[in-house]
Amino acid sequence: MIDQERLVNSFCEMVRIDSPSDEEEEVAKHLTERLTQLGFQVQRDAHGNVIASEEGEDPLLLSAHMDTVEPGRGIKPEVRGDRIVSDGTTILGGDCKAGVSAILEGLQSVKDEGLSRRPLQVVFTRGEEIGLIGATNLDYSMIRAKESVVFDGNGPVNTITGASPTYMSFDVTIKGRAAHAGVEPEKGLSAIRIATEIISQLPQGRLDEETTFNVGFISGGSVRNAVPAEATFGGEFRSRNTETLDLLRMEMLAKLEQARQRYGEASIEEDFEVLFHMYNLDPNDQIVKLVTRVMGDLNLRPNIQPSGGGTDANVMRHHGIECVVVGMSTNEMHTVNEYVVVPDLVTTARFCHMVVTADR
Repeated sequence: MIDQERLVNSFCEMVRIDSPSDEEEEVAKHLTERLTQLGFQVQRDAHGNVIASEEGEDPLLLSAHMDTVEPGRGIKPEVRGDRIVSDGTTILGGDCKAGVSAILEGLQSVKDEGLSRRPLQVVFTRGEEIGLIGATNLDYSMIRAKESVVFDGNGPVNTITGASPTYMSFDVTIKGRAAHAGVEPEKGLSAIRIATEIISQLPQGRLDEETTFNVGFISGGSVRNAVPAEATFGGEFRSRNTETLDLLRMEMLAKLEQARQRYGEASIEEDFEVLFHMYNLDPNDQIVKLVTRVMGDLNLRPNIQPSGGGTDANVMRHHGIECVVVGMSTNEMHTVNEYVVVPDLVTTARFCHMVVTADR
């Protein structure tokens, strides 16, 4: 039986522990203690990910991430009716601590009832919000599981990520020539001007139902009265279509080359990096069948939808682990309006309880 009061208290306790990306140590200690109390052998890999294991063949992996986005310090959760919210000055941290707390409550309820269950591994990663860094650096030699349920989706637990894009990051550095802006600007070559001209020619926003493009930051210059000698900008594009990704990369390279031709004395350098790869969920995978069957037993209709975002599942699948990403009851993630629906959180914990005790 899922204990709603215990679950809500556990969640609120966890979001009060600050854990912005790269600062997960305190919450990692908390989770290590919780998992040890549940009977797991808990280790940390070289990157600091929390990995809990137990004996048994063909374990199922349960996973969520420990880090949160900013503003995520000094979170003050409040229960208002059937919702948990922040005080409005920070995010709530339901992404992904709703998933973490649902896993812990699901496992605690199974233990309390003395039920037999499938052998498990539990992984709580670092740095998911800054490019799936924890999953990328996870020590996969410590992972025996070949199937995983990742609790990191928006909305109720029956929201399943059916497809996820490939994510390409880019950084561009432009070096021009400094000069006094008031005395001899003619001698300068503005790196900021070159950067803005390039950016103005790049696509922006949603390009089609599978593709987005975004320039996320720009910086440059040092003082108000000098022609800026250097500027940088960076961003991303992502798509569930490989051909579109290649075309966008080629288009961007062409725009950069045109700028080099216009400004022959400037230096323009670019760097592209694929941070994670796309996938499409196969309904015939055994883990997909298990998840949807359990949802049916809970009288939930699986809602399989494509996503424009990435999760640790993108990386884990690349390492041969079949993953299903389910919702975790969080809404309006990454905003100060984020909230968790308590009945949905209870259902998420109940789903975890049932998926680990279900017949394979």
